[in-house]
Amino acid sequence: MNPTSFMSFRPLWQARWRALSGREQTLLLSALALVLGAALWWLALAPALTVLRTVDSQRTALDAQWQQMQSLQAQASSLQAQARLAPEEERRLLEASLKPLGAGSVLKVDGERATINLRAVPAQALALWLTQVRQNVRRTPVEAHLVRNAAGSWDGTVVLSLAPGVR
Repeated sequence: MNPTSFMSFRPLWQARWRALSGREQTLLLSALALVLGAALWWLALAPALTVLRTVDSQRTALDAQWQQMQSLQAQASSLQAQARLAPEEERRLLEASLKPLGAGSVLKVDGERATINLRAVPAQALALWLTQVRQNVRRTPVEAHLVRNAAGSWDGTVVLSLAPGVR
C-alpha cells in the first residue's frame, strides 16, 4: 500500500469517525487502549519480568560453572608445570599401576598407544586406577570399551596415548 492510497482513505475514516456517537467513540478508544496495553504487556513487560524472576538462579548456575572452570584451569596449570616423564619412566609407572587391578589386566604397547585389557576389575579399583594413571603417568584414556559383567565388575579395553619414544 503506497502513501497516496492511504491518504485517500483518510477522509473516509474521518467522516466515519464523526458519524459515531460519543459513546461509540469512547468504546472504540477504550478497546484500542486495551489492545495496545495487552500488546505492550506481552511484547515488552512480561519477558522482562520473567528475566528478573530467573536472574538469581541463572547467576547461581553461572557462578558454579565459573568456579568449576577456575578449578579446571588451576588443575591444568599444575599439570603443565610438572616435568615431563622419560618414556621409560612412563612405561614403568604404567606397568606398576596395573598391579592393583589383578592378574587379568594385561598391558600391550604398540607405538604411541598402550592398550590395557581388563578382566573382572571391580569398579572402585578401576576408578582408582584411572585416577592414578592421570596423576602419576599423566595420561588419560583416548578410547575405552568397557562392559559390566554378571559379577558386577568390569571387562574390556582401555587405550592410552603415550609420549613418543615409549616402548
